[in-house]
Amino acid sequence: MKKLITTLTALTAVTAFNTYAQSPDENLNESGIYVGGNYGYLRVEGEDKFDDDKDVWQGVLGYKFNSYIALEGSYIDFGDYGNNVAGASTDGYTAALKGIVPIVGGLSAYAKLGQLWSETDYRLAGATTTEDDESVFVGAGLSFAVTPQFLINAEYVVYDTELDADQVADDLEDTNFETDLKQASIGVEYRF
Repeated sequence: MKKLITTLTALTAVTAFNTYAQSPDENLNESGIYVGGNYGYLRVEGEDKFDDDKDVWQGVLGYKFNSYIALEGSYIDFGDYGNNVAGASTDGYTAALKGIVPIVGGLSAYAKLGQLWSETDYRLAGATTTEDDESVFVGAGLSFAVTPQFLINAEYVVYDTELDADQVADDLEDTNFETDLKQASIGVEYRF
């Protein structure tokens, strides 16, 4: 599945680059509202690889003030992670400031810094509980404008979360620990 997504994204980007790279940057929408969506994979700190079973879905709504600055909000579903004995599922909302650097043609690099408000459902040996958390995140990516309104994005984001399963596991010594949720995703964006 990862190879198919990577191949399709690369093929689309190369084809679009050949036809659009000749176009001037002034055709891009400099400001306004945009919507988008991302699909990717989640890696929980301590795991050595991204896992196909840990999908991340994200819906994005943003406002681009000019060519360099945007404000972005999203709903994100990190899905399930852990194992059959102990696991969790997390979803939440984000707000971020996004800095954009145009490179050439329709290609841009961006970085973002923001806040995640999340809710995590914990499972431990049949017991469950729900906890809320607030955490910061940082991310970076590349964006390619296929047309002045339609863009393809690839990004990597690290969420600095604190997982707390105290209520579900009162007999365990240390159930409150900090970890990182790492998201690698591709996405699309439409500018109005």
